[in-house]
Amino acid sequence: MSVSITAITAILVTMTTFHLVTTDRDPDRRALLLPGSNYMAQAPLLWYAEEVLGIHGWTTEAFVWNGTPESREEVRMAYDMVLRQRTAIESGATYLVVGKSLGTLVLPTAIDLEVPGIWLTPLLSKEQAEPELRASVRDIGALGIPGLFVGGTADPAWDGDIARSGGTVLEIPGATHRLEILGDWRASLTILTDVASAIDSFVSVL
Repeated sequence: MSVSITAITAILVTMTTFHLVTTDRDPDRRALLLPGSNYMAQAPLLWYAEEVLGIHGWTTEAFVWNGTPESREEVRMAYDMVLRQRTAIESGATYLVVGKSLGTLVLPTAIDLEVPGIWLTPLLSKEQAEPELRASVRDIGALGIPGLFVGGTADPAWDGDIARSGGTVLEIPGATHRLEILGDWRASLTILTDVASAIDSFVSVL
């Protein structure tokens, strides 16, 4: 196993720069980890997702911002560009996206490329998501593209009904957007275990 850093050149000079931290395992199975706002790849959900993927032998590519993106649209454009670029370069590999919060903005692109995804706290509610994103979840279900959706009922960005139209769902009663139970660290740790177990089951059949 080796770890490398790849710089990605943005097509727009005004875009915040970023790089990928790659942990090499099986070159034919590659997972792109896309973080949320203030929730980087080292945060618990993505950290343990990477651990599970590593146990299954997947090469992981963790997206890391070198600064703070200025807008949601900039995040969307960067994630779209990276997913398209990486799947084109590694055209012989099976790709998987693991997106947390803003990382789920790449959902329409993943569908276009027929890339399965693990969508952690996706932005699905009418208040948080554009109609295109909500429609994309339904498209996943209709097209049979594997998808795991994980969210909590205390998360204003979560819409369990939309998620269930798209694939496998782990819905956690009372969990926030960080998939935590406020004031109950034991319950929060249990949630982390449940999420890792769901990812393990999902990845096992890809």
